[in-house]
Amino acid sequence: MENPPTINITRLVDEQRISLFGLGIILLSFLVMFSDGYALASAAYAAPSIVRQWHLNRAVMGPVFSASLFGMLFGAPVFGYLGDRFGRKGAIILGCVLYGLSSLAIVESHTLHQLIALRFISGIGLGGLPPNTIALNAEFAPKRARATMIVFMFMGITVGGILPGAVTAYLPQYGWQGLFFIGGAFPLAVALAAFFLLPESIKFLVLRNARDKVAQLARKLSPGISIAPDTTFLIDEKPRSGFSIRLIFAEGRAWMTPLLWIVFFSNLMANFFLNSWMPTLFQDSGLSARQTALTMTMFYFGGIAGGITISRLLDKSGLAAIGLSFLVGCPIVAAIGTPGLSHRLLIVTVFFAGFCILGNQLGLNAVSGLLYPTAIRSNGVGWANAIGRFGAIAGPMIGGWLIGRHLPLQRLFLVPVVPMALGAVASFALMRVCFARFGGRHLEAEGRSVPETRSKIPMADPISR
Repeated sequence: MENPPTINITRLVDEQRISLFGLGIILLSFLVMFSDGYALASAAYAAPSIVRQWHLNRAVMGPVFSASLFGMLFGAPVFGYLGDRFGRKGAIILGCVLYGLSSLAIVESHTLHQLIALRFISGIGLGGLPPNTIALNAEFAPKRARATMIVFMFMGITVGGILPGAVTAYLPQYGWQGLFFIGGAFPLAVALAAFFLLPESIKFLVLRNARDKVAQLARKLSPGISIAPDTTFLIDEKPRSGFSIRLIFAEGRAWMTPLLWIVFFSNLMANFFLNSWMPTLFQDSGLSARQTALTMTMFYFGGIAGGITISRLLDKSGLAAIGLSFLVGCPIVAAIGTPGLSHRLLIVTVFFAGFCILGNQLGLNAVSGLLYPTAIRSNGVGWANAIGRFGAIAGPMIGGWLIGRHLPLQRLFLVPVVPMALGAVASFALMRVCFARFGGRHLEAEGRSVPETRSKIPMADPISR
């Protein structure tokens, strides 16, 4: 008796050509992350108006900045679990809806406590987006450009961070409420589009024996593929019956996971220190609202340039790019607080700070998606993001405390240099661990001495060629 034909989905995904189907997944994921980036930046731009309108001390905005980050601390592992248990698509849609509704509610808030509570709820939804969009794209992207495609998708968060500045500069008549209205309506629209257009991860579906859906997606990845009614689908991974946090430390990941956590923590602390306080500090130092918006926009443009550069280096050379970016970024960030710096030089300095810090974060998101296998990928990425949120929370809080103590501007911008130096050390240590784990500079969790996972349930209906 002949064995049934088999299709290795891992190989099919790895060897596919770039198609409109794959680009559509990246575009939808880009829009999801665009709404995430908008949300993270909007509070910083709304802060000066809220402080004036509610007659607050600017230092009390620290908890507002950190509230959404604190929510992300819970949202990342919870939605990571939901993504690995029930699917990436549903978790993404749920995160968008939760964030969108809570942002719309902020428009009607009238007290600092209401604002903090709603930003916390927003953060829970936002925390669920990166683990699942990263996992989904890692499981559809071809191996030769996997890091690059994840970074391009994740650039949505950087581009989204530009829009609040444009709204503030060119639509001032709508005030801070307009910022949050846009931030609430957009993710709801994206959730609707994702419901109809975003596919579930093909590798996740193989693990769940959803063979009809796997066959449909396989045809979209490779239109000429031949699929018989008794075709068996497989991936180069072993199945998991459930999730335990011990799994992200197993199979050679005992050092890899904690080092990844340290790198996330370090970069997010520096990132959110700058992201939260630069608009307020720049306006306090004499820049107009429009000059501040332009300067902050260059931070995000720098991040886009850095993300493109680092993604290509990751696909070609591995983690060395992350460590070098940390090292180069230390003196650049310190230079932002240089006394008497002209606006033109400040723009250039902020651009390169974004290149190193935001670019690094884009690269790190790709790294986290490559280090873990399909069955625990959303959980692995979710926990890295959750631990990193401790740094993201601490950055704005430390900034608010130091500003309250009237620390000079020059010394304020030395503070994020400390976690960046720590991140450089951890990055090079992680590079050594990954070199030993994967047998080279390249990052790839799949296909490493594990049995193939097969989908064995017969197809319900024949599928024609």
